[in-house]
Amino acid sequence: MKLSFPHPIIILLGFIFVAGLSTYFIQSGTFDRVLDEKTGREIVVPGSFREVDDVNVGLDDILLAIPAGIIDRADLVVLILLLGGAFYVIEKTGALQVGIESLIYQFRNKPNLLFYFLGFMCSICGGIFYMSEEFIGLVPIFILLAKKTNYDLRAILSIGVGSAIIGAAFSPFNPFGSLIAMKIAQVDPVEEIIFRMIFFGLAVFIWIAFHSRNGKLKSEIASSTEINKVSISLSHRLILSLTTIGIGLMIWGVAVQGWDYNQMGIMFFVIGFCCGMIGGLGLNGTARTFSSGFSEMIFAGVIIGLAQAIYLVLQQGLVIDPMIYALLQPLESLPQQIASVGLYLSQAIIHIPVPSTSGQAVLTMPLVTPLTDLLGMSREIAVLTFQYPATLMDMVTPTNGTILAVLAAADIKFNDWVAYVWKSWGLIFGIGLIAVIIALFWVA
Repeated sequence: MKLSFPHPIIILLGFIFVAGLSTYFIQSGTFDRVLDEKTGREIVVPGSFREVDDVNVGLDDILLAIPAGIIDRADLVVLILLLGGAFYVIEKTGALQVGIESLIYQFRNKPNLLFYFLGFMCSICGGIFYMSEEFIGLVPIFILLAKKTNYDLRAILSIGVGSAIIGAAFSPFNPFGSLIAMKIAQVDPVEEIIFRMIFFGLAVFIWIAFHSRNGKLKSEIASSTEINKVSISLSHRLILSLTTIGIGLMIWGVAVQGWDYNQMGIMFFVIGFCCGMIGGLGLNGTARTFSSGFSEMIFAGVIIGLAQAIYLVLQQGLVIDPMIYALLQPLESLPQQIASVGLYLSQAIIHIPVPSTSGQAVLTMPLVTPLTDLLGMSREIAVLTFQYPATLMDMVTPTNGTILAVLAAADIKFNDWVAYVWKSWGLIFGIGLIAVIIALFWVA
């Protein structure tokens, strides 16, 4: 048998069984929780940790967590199918390719401006409503853009998906990260907004600059290809206009109207059918193309469900709270600077078993906030040491089903992704840590 890096399903199955095995070595424990009226979520009561009767998750429960995880994320799986199917139809009409070729022609003299435009737009979407799962259906756009610009697909995904993650990490307006953390820590979102926006702009700019400079493929043939002006037919214009309106409506719906996955999914399902008819595919042809798109996306949906299964196993074994307690409790006796670094790294580690940023916020912020009070640090430090590392970990942790699903849709192995992105990711991770240390003096 030839040795190779494990398939994403094997990686996640391995994590599921390791999670189950950990329940035999970690004593079960729990914090008391109360309903927080400000956030509408249950939050941890500081100082309430206690050990309980040990819960060992058996093999049958581990196996049952696999379908349970998929069922638990059924709404997201449906969104992936509908969104992915719609963009598959749009791609088959030929409008997507023509649109990207036209866009590249517009930026032919300054191609890097295209990447800065794309990256900052994605970072704004990430910063406002943490656009992440929605990128799974947009992968065909990134694939075409990579081919037409002669860039490594991993670089294009970094500029798109990566910029959204960085935008969410450094934004003061991310409702699933920073805003929840600020509410729990009782920090005014307006305070220190200049400090936050400085590092938001700096991190996003450095990230895009790194990948626009280093992502170009070393190909003499492709680099000599002439960029010609593209003629866009009326039907293609209508399809591209509908697609653009749909993306705009999705951003508006999520950010302003509070849309859920079902509303986004049905909107693109309708848009996809309209585009298929306009593109000349016909009713049956559009339906068949949708079916092919569903088959392309189902793997990404399963990946999301398997990632959720890891959390379900750890939750069933009551070992998440003991892990967090063990990481945070030793920091009480450390000096401010060392403790802030410890908080930063601890929150990064915690995000591996708790891949939901909002879930991690309600789980850890009630514990970190009094800890920063005890150490004489601003509560802003409690927010920053959670927000930066936890969200940035979404880009590299295999327990984050979304990034694995994006990579699966793009046919990129996880190890190839990490091998490409780790240097730039480490740079941004370090910028976040520097920001925390500066904040110790800035908000003192």
